[in-house]
Amino acid sequence: MPARTAAVEIARRLTDAGFEALFAGGCVRDRLLGKEPKDYDVATSATPDEVQRLFPGSNVVGAHFGVVIVRHGVFHVEVATFRTDGSYHDGRRPSSVEFSNPPEDANRRDFTINGLFENPFTGEVIDHVGGLADLETRTLRAIGDPVARFAEDALRLLRAVRFATVLGFEIEPATWHAILHHAPDLRKIAPERVRDEFSKLIVAPERARGLDLLVTSGLIGQFMPEVLALIGCEQPPEWHPEGDVYTHTRIMLEMIGPDAPLTLCLAVLLHDIGKPPTHHFDEAAGRIRFNGHDKVGAEMSVAILRRLRYPNDVIDAVEPMVDRHMQFMNVQRMRVAKLKRFMAAPNFDQELELHRVDCASSNGFTDNYDFLRVMREEFASEPLIPPPLVTGRDLIELGLTPGPRFKLLLETIQTEQLEGRLQDRETALDLLKSLI
Repeated sequence: MPARTAAVEIARRLTDAGFEALFAGGCVRDRLLGKEPKDYDVATSATPDEVQRLFPGSNVVGAHFGVVIVRHGVFHVEVATFRTDGSYHDGRRPSSVEFSNPPEDANRRDFTINGLFENPFTGEVIDHVGGLADLETRTLRAIGDPVARFAEDALRLLRAVRFATVLGFEIEPATWHAILHHAPDLRKIAPERVRDEFSKLIVAPERARGLDLLVTSGLIGQFMPEVLALIGCEQPPEWHPEGDVYTHTRIMLEMIGPDAPLTLCLAVLLHDIGKPPTHHFDEAAGRIRFNGHDKVGAEMSVAILRRLRYPNDVIDAVEPMVDRHMQFMNVQRMRVAKLKRFMAAPNFDQELELHRVDCASSNGFTDNYDFLRVMREEFASEPLIPPPLVTGRDLIELGLTPGPRFKLLLETIQTEQLEGRLQDRETALDLLKSLI
């Protein structure tokens, strides 16, 4: 059953019970833009109690705001009572709400393109805020007074840039000026909410434009000020003819694929974040250097992602990509064992893509990238890291006590195995005994 069918059936039960029910917000906008909505929201004249009586087992997630989650098959549809919001005291949420009607509900929303309603049964679009005209001209406009809209909820500042990025819309001047004015208010918003909006922006195909909007609006300085230091951080022109670190980074963001995963997008954004603090001019060599910027950048990346409350699995993926990105220059000089270990990293495909765009956006060298692709084909017939021929249990049986030497001995045996000089367990045990 399609999501729309589930939402229509929920709306029909509401209307059969005598209530008004309309599709609202993003699902209406996306359909008009020719996109398949990911989910559907229903706005209704029914109160939360009335919705719950009609849909036993539904989940009230915001009784104060009149929001009930109704399950229909595998789909969960948000059903919200038409409302108006009271005053906002903290720049995050209204202090009170009153149940109302469609025009008033539309006018309390953020942007005109999100203030549209649709009759679920006829497809008729109901526009109380001028959203249809703005969809036609691909304009992002705050409903009513933009200064008031952003003062109500500062997260709308980031949502404005995210919608402009994802949809490819232009932000109209009054809305843009209000964003500039209210940018510092973003600090009132919980890091988790900022993280979620930023993540949606950075994975969008036009992520480089989104980053530019975050910079020029002043918003990036409120939650990731380290990025601003990339601007004007000059690089050696013989290696980076494209310009400063910011220019290099945004070109890379443009070059990765439109469906690039979040971890790769974050790693590309942060891969040179350690260059500004390590920037120095080497008088002897007569050139700019960034000694250790990979290690410094990895530490900074962890601090930034933790500050934004990214989950550990994201941090654990991004950190080594930033930390290891300079090691690609050495791959052709690595011994086979070291190369196999290097290529066996959990996110090596993403690291390889980062390396590709790192070079393509600067010096254009492809030697190491081409080499690794050839080696991946050469190694494809068997696991990069095969099952070990000997284990710690073998060391214990040979009379050794667990300790630092264990790791050294096991790595020695594994190196011989990876290099192809050990093929079977018996030979490996003989070598182990000789080492002991």
